[in-house]
Amino acid sequence: MKSTSLRLAFAAVGALLLSTAHGEEVASVNTNFRITGSDRVVVEAYDDPLVQGVTCYVSRARTGGVKGTLGIAEDPTESSIACRQVGPLHFAGPVKQKDDVFSVSMSLIFKSLHVVRVVDAKRNTLVYLTYSDRVVSGSAKNSVSAVPMPAGTTIPVK
Repeated sequence: MKSTSLRLAFAAVGALLLSTAHGEEVASVNTNFRITGSDRVVVEAYDDPLVQGVTCYVSRARTGGVKGTLGIAEDPTESSIACRQVGPLHFAGPVKQKDDVFSVSMSLIFKSLHVVRVVDAKRNTLVYLTYSDRVVSGSAKNSVSAVPMPAGTTIPVK
């Protein structure tokens, strides 16, 4: 009984870590000079944790200055996404029809950027949607990208 509970706890922690994956910063450009740290647009790469061979590139605004440096600034809501097949595709297992696969904080505690994977079974395509939300109100600003499966590869759906 203890080993089953322990395995379930490790699985839950692993799932939590996957859903709050940190992107690898690929590049950034300054948009507004500040002596204490410039505002910038960053491009981050996120590998889909359940679909090996798919990487999503998310660009988003990051606030500089003292608050940005300390990690307490609220970043703007604007973001864009482009997901691509970057290698051979392999599914770690069946994927949900709709699943929040990445999430990153855009403020100290109240605002998050999400990337959701949606399966378009009819077209055998993975669709990735990015949007932000807040504790009180979200934003309708969003971006979408799609990764079609190669001939002979079928998406295993739960």
